[in-house]
Amino acid sequence: MDITIITYLSILYFLSEFILMLSKRSKDRKEKIKTQSDKHSLLILWITISLTITAAFFNADWRTWSLVNVIIAYAGVSILFVGVFIRWISITQLNEEFTVDVSIRKDHHLKTDGLYKIVRHPSYFGLYLICVGLAIGMNSWTSFLIISIPLFAALSYRIKIEENALTKEFGEDYSNYKKRTSKLLPKIY
Repeated sequence: MDITIITYLSILYFLSEFILMLSKRSKDRKEKIKTQSDKHSLLILWITISLTITAAFFNADWRTWSLVNVIIAYAGVSILFVGVFIRWISITQLNEEFTVDVSIRKDHHLKTDGLYKIVRHPSYFGLYLICVGLAIGMNSWTSFLIISIPLFAALSYRIKIEENALTKEFGEDYSNYKKRTSKLLPKIY
């Protein structure tokens, strides 16, 4: 595995997220949106992902690898693909209620089954796995830390904004849902 594969995977990831951003914006469906409360969290997330992945590329270990390095890189790419799978399944399960910005539809229903039975924000969990898998694929502790810590902080901010909106909309139902599920990382956080 070399820089070419990791580069292509990161480009494919960015293209998929860009398409998602263009096709799943609540602004395009104003008549169906009840409330919006993004508070620039989408912008913060995009900037964080872009800057950390770029910085991680510059700190990656691209020299000739031993078998152990190759195994670590393929493990990272495997985690990336698991993240893509989780992210797209969770988006599919939300269907029309999924938007890239934090918004509540007029006919919004609280999703608590499927992947949402395990974790409240499976699309963010998938996103985290994608980026962390990419970092592991770079085979550098520095790259891993550059991506994983700021991204975790940005996702935590985004989740806080989203959970405030969901609590405001669904009240006790959302509070009860929060008690029985993890926020981002299953059984951990």
